[in-house]
Amino acid sequence: MQKSNKEIFIGIGIGIVANLIGSYLYIYFFSKYSVDTTWDLIIKEDLLGSIIALGAILNLIAFFLLLKKNRVLRARGVLIATLGAAILVLISKFL
Repeated sequence: MQKSNKEIFIGIGIGIVANLIGSYLYIYFFSKYSVDTTWDLIIKEDLLGSIIALGAILNLIAFFLLLKKNRVLRARGVLIATLGAAILVLISKFL
């Protein structure tokens, strides 16, 4: 595997992890229920797309930190992960 592809895949991994952490932190800090109860309510009320979109805010921070450190290919991977999250949000809203 070429070094550039490896860097992009690392960036995609960073983007996915940042989105998961952002979603968890949003649920943890802004829900008055436990994480398990909130997760059940999210599924029941069909709010998964909204939670994914809010979790993607952490991708913005990761993207700019990687650009500042001149890790352009990793930043590109984070951008790809963010676009994947946006597609998931669109799918969850329309299906």
